[in-house]
Formats: sequence, C-alpha cells, structure tokens
Amino acid sequence: MQGPAASVQIARSAAPLVRLGAGLVLVLGLIGCSAIHTPRQATPAPIPPTAAGSADASGVVEHRLANGMKVLIKRDGRAPTVAHMVWYRAGSMDEVNGRTGVAHVLEHMMFKGTRDLGPGEFSRRVAAMGGRENAFTSRDYTGYFQQVHRSRLADVMALEADRMAHLRLSEAEFAKEIKVVMEERRMRTEDRARGVVFEQLMATAFVAHPYRAPIIGWMSDLESLTVADAQAWYDTWYSPSNAVLVVSGDVQPAEVIALAERTYGKVSVRSVPERKPQTEPVQRGIRRIDVKAPAENPYVIMAWKVPGLRDVSADREAYALEVLSTVLSGGDSTRLVRDVVRGSRIANQAGAGYDLLQRGPALFIMDGTPAQGRSTTEVESALRAEVSRIAREGVPERELERAKVQYVAERIYKRDSIFAQAMEIAGLEMVGLSFADADRVLEQIRSVTAQEVQAVAAKYFGDDSLTVATLLPQPIDRQQPARAPAAGGRH
Repeated sequence: MQGPAASVQIARSAAPLVRLGAGLVLVLGLIGCSAIHTPRQATPAPIPPTAAGSADASGVVEHRLANGMKVLIKRDGRAPTVAHMVWYRAGSMDEVNGRTGVAHVLEHMMFKGTRDLGPGEFSRRVAAMGGRENAFTSRDYTGYFQQVHRSRLADVMALEADRMAHLRLSEAEFAKEIKVVMEERRMRTEDRARGVVFEQLMATAFVAHPYRAPIIGWMSDLESLTVADAQAWYDTWYSPSNAVLVVSGDVQPAEVIALAERTYGKVSVRSVPERKPQTEPVQRGIRRIDVKAPAENPYVIMAWKVPGLRDVSADREAYALEVLSTVLSGGDSTRLVRDVVRGSRIANQAGAGYDLLQRGPALFIMDGTPAQGRSTTEVESALRAEVSRIAREGVPERELERAKVQYVAERIYKRDSIFAQAMEIAGLEMVGLSFADADRVLEQIRSVTAQEVQAVAAKYFGDDSLTVATLLPQPIDRQQPARAPAAGGRH
C-alpha cells in the first residue's frame, strides 16, 4: 500500500498507524497485520545481567556481534511466544533514480530461495511451526519478522540468518515476482485515487530528497529493473553491520545471545557505502497541484515541511508538533471532528498527522473530504483556520492534558504486545535514535506546554513551506472488473 508518512509500508507490515483522518488511514502509515494485543498484567521481574549483556532501565539487553550486528532482547514471559525481527537500515530513500522500488522488490525476493532452500520454503517452514511471518519496506528501512512459540526461536533465527548470507536470486523467479509488484502498484496506487494524490503530493513537496519517489517505485523503473539490480541492492545493504536483530517475548537473554552468535555471528560482514547528505532545499513559496483520477468525491491534502526529531533532549518543537496533531485529530472528540465535521459540517472527513521518527525530512499533513455541497477550497480554509486559532488563542490546559494523556496511553497500551515492543525498539534504532529513548520520548511529550504548541502552530503553517494537492474526480468506469491479486503474490 502506498501512503504519506515517512514510514509507509508496502504490502507486508505490522506496525503502528500514523494518527490521521479516516481518509488518510487508507493510504498512510504502516498498514498490515495487526499487532497481537494481550491483557495488561503485572510487570515482569527485572531482567538480571547476563555474561554477554545487561539490561538497561527499559529492560532491554544489548549485545554486539563481532560482525557488527546489534542484538536487542526484551524479556516478557506472560505468554510462551516470541517475536523475532531483523531490520536493515535501507529503504527507498537509499535508492537512486532509475531503480526506484528495488528495496521493495528485494523484500519480495527474500522469500524466493537460498543456497539450501527453494522458493517459498522459508514461509512453508514457519507455517509448519505454527508461526506467522512477513516483511515490510518503508522509506527508511526494511524489516522481516516471525512470531512463533519460544521453542522454535532457534529455527527461525537459522532461517533468517541463512537468507542474510546465502540468498539466491534467479531470473525465472524475478520475472514472476516483478509482475506481482507491478500489479500491486496498480491495485494500491493507480487504481486508488487517494494513492495517486498522495504520490503526486510527495513528488511535488520534495524536489531533491528521495522521499519524493514512491516506496513501491515508479512503474517505468519497475519495468526496467533486473535481477542484477536486486542482487546489487542485497550485496550493498544486507550486511549484518547494517542490521538490527530484536527478540522480544518469553526468552532468556543469555540463550538468545548464544543463538545469535551461532547463526548471525557466522555471517560475513560486508562494507556499507558512505551515505551522502540528502538535504532538501528550502521551499520558497506555496506549491499547488490538481490531480485528476476516477473517484466519487473530491479530496484535498496539505503538507507543511516541519522539523523532525534528531536530538531526544533538545528538539522540543518535534514534541510540540506531535501534541498539536493529537489536539487536532487524536480521536472523535478532537478539534477537526468536533468543529469541521460535526460542527460546521464542511467536511465528511478531516484529519491531521505527523511522524517525528524518520531518517529524512518531516511533514505535517492535514486532509479532508468535502461534505455534500461544499468544496475543497472550503475544507482547506477550515483546516487551516483550526491551526490559526491555536496560533492565536493557544490550547486550554485541560484539552492539552487530555491530548497528552491519550498519546502516552496509546503507546503504553501497545506494549502489552510483545510484537509491538519489538517494533518500537527497532523503529527507534532505524532512525538513528536508541531503544533506550522510548520512555524519554514519552516523558518529553508529557512535558510539552501550551505555549510550545501555540508557538509551533504560529511558526510552521504559513504558505512558504506548504504543498497542496487537490483531487478532481473523474468518472468511474463501472463496467471495469475489479483486479484480482497477481498469481504468486504474498499479499
């Protein structure tokens, strides 16, 4: 699936959604399998230090293999299951023009066989264990996961280490899978008006940074990609020194470290190329585009360039922007629903979203669908008026506290899932922060003041950094049959 937000996954993920309006949820965020949710119970006992690593205040044990691979272990013994993940710090932002989409294509090809396993055998073996597995590609990283009974951890670690070291790409399998990816692009972007709108928004908002290209790639690039391109991507980025292993669940850290040494520790390290700075030039005025696509209703989406989070202690504006997005669109009782949808009834749907955790530049996004008899111009004005009102008047303390409590509670509740715990740990590591920053981020959110929210609302929502994309609905061909998933796909 294509969508806004830096961490948009294509096809396969299980991760938190960016908080946005109903329309944006269809095309934003990390979409896929839901994280397993278990009832909250008493906090497990602290993890004792091990011979090879020790737990920090978050309960995570860190270990570094000789080949540079970082191992992070979070013990949670409430159920006899384990989440096992390997994330590579390589996503679509690391691609070059002419080969967009190769990160996602290689993700597909990782299931097509190794020196010792045939195509699809990886997935069949995990299924035989009673487990589930999948993968996801984002702008910033690519991840692979399995969730199994604790007794099968050694098996999935051996499988994942095998394809880290011994992937075999064949022309025949590539020829089949690239067609699957092309069809995925047609179904999830080209046949979905809002997917097309968002793709065009990103291509307009960014002129130099690779976030301008879609994660799934431009169709012309997919048509020209070769198995050699996929092999080159694997050889360049899939090194243990560019990966993080996260294991959470009913495990003993010392045992996990020993298993990691026997599996991933045997994988030879490959040098990863130097990453060049990819700085987006300062935008010097509003950018507007109209997008024509078959659709029933018009739609408008706006994106402002804003700061992201780089320094957990110092970047206060990022936290204020996160709280602002919650005040605007954190639930059915927040401002956009209350004022723009239910109050003035200008929009049938309205939302706002911001992701402070990403490797590249951040955007603050607002979107809306006009109500009957209303226009996208009115929706745009109404959305901007809500931010302007906060810039003038601020946010009442009670409303601010409710937004912060809601934000923190959502993230704490997610930790009831061992899967979500692993996602949180790995996600922080991938964007250049540390697993140990998880609680520090929440503490910073708790400390955001009304004055800070008012300040960012006044500072960042003018015209100079704004890009607006408007959907102009075209007639829908009702006779055209719905597309069937391409044969051989995993989706």
